[in-house]
Amino acid sequence: MKRTLWKITKWTGLAVITLSLAYFVTVPLMLLVLLGLWDVSRNRSLDLSILKLYFAGKGMGTWLASPFNILLDILALPFLNPGVYELSDLPRAYQDEINDLIKTARDSRLTERLEEYIGDAPRTMIFFKWYGRNVKTPFQVAEFLREYRFVRTIGVSAFRERENTKRHFGPFRPSLRVLYCLNDDVGEDAYIKVGPVENHWREHPLFIFDDTLLHQSFNETDAPRYCLWADIIRPSYVPFVFDQVMNLIRLIFQGANGIFYKNWKLIEGGLNR
Repeated sequence: MKRTLWKITKWTGLAVITLSLAYFVTVPLMLLVLLGLWDVSRNRSLDLSILKLYFAGKGMGTWLASPFNILLDILALPFLNPGVYELSDLPRAYQDEINDLIKTARDSRLTERLEEYIGDAPRTMIFFKWYGRNVKTPFQVAEFLREYRFVRTIGVSAFRERENTKRHFGPFRPSLRVLYCLNDDVGEDAYIKVGPVENHWREHPLFIFDDTLLHQSFNETDAPRYCLWADIIRPSYVPFVFDQVMNLIRLIFQGANGIFYKNWKLIEGGLNR
């Protein structure tokens, strides 16, 4: 009788443990998959290759961050996220700050000043500001060091001739990516592709988009391509929330630029405290 009771207790305990594990592991995993499907469905021209890249490739970080990113989408309402933006889609104060940033970049002759630093590296990135903190660099642009209301990251990306990135997703969505081509004579075959949208820098030097969407950059020309590279906090009625999220990301990934830019030559000396 005691042995029978012990067996019943044993198997009941194992069943409870198994069911508990199934519930506390399977249910969150199913929820994460559903949120990931919702998140990846924002990519236009969705196909199996994008799903594979998102769930089992370079997009896995974006998938794991999907609950967080979807929460940010909700907090940004009623400002909807079209994925690819025109400057006029942003509030006037954002437009003014972006225009000021572009003017500073052009007046600072960045392409000429950077040429001596990039050498033969296929891809080079220099940061002047990273998630709201100024960065030590071989040379400074005084205007980039000021406090911005919306701009949190400022850099310049340089692609040598015939250099492209692979398709990839950015991980987090508290910000929008602003790119501006600094080459006055860029060739037709220098462009960025976000889903079915193909933006050629010769025709449209300014491009603003949500970088958690699948994207890829190309420079199929015979000359280097330089782009001003900036992140701005997303428009919302609670900008302080998005600002704090940017600060949190900076604290978590401080000193870890090499993780995100392992295929780039980084010209930087660290954050100014």
